[in-house]
Amino acid sequence: MLKKIVLELARTHDFPQGSAECGYEIVAPLDASGHLDIEGWKSQKDKCIVRRFWKNEGDQKGHLVHHKGHHWAIEYDNQTLDEEPIFRFDRHIFAEGEYVSITEHDETEMPFKIVSIK
Repeated sequence: MLKKIVLELARTHDFPQGSAECGYEIVAPLDASGHLDIEGWKSQKDKCIVRRFWKNEGDQKGHLVHHKGHHWAIEYDNQTLDEEPIFRFDRHIFAEGEYVSITEHDETEMPFKIVSIK
């Protein structure tokens, strides 16, 4: 079943309180245990969209992609941007209050808190 997962920037050096103005909205299929559902993704790739929102920047839109070896990434519609690898999404349980890491365009790994799943 497709879910809308909202991630907000967790505490970092530059954002000691985190930021609700920086994050991602990811539409992806989750199984009953909260893991990404690869079979669901395969059958609904076109619906697995991502929106990156960041304070004082325009939104960036793309898709959730999967590569061999259980690697998930965000592929942006604007092909001038590199993919953003997502750390261990294949093993992660998506639940509100949990944390995930995404490597940004500048190769900086950033922590994000899962704030909602609908």
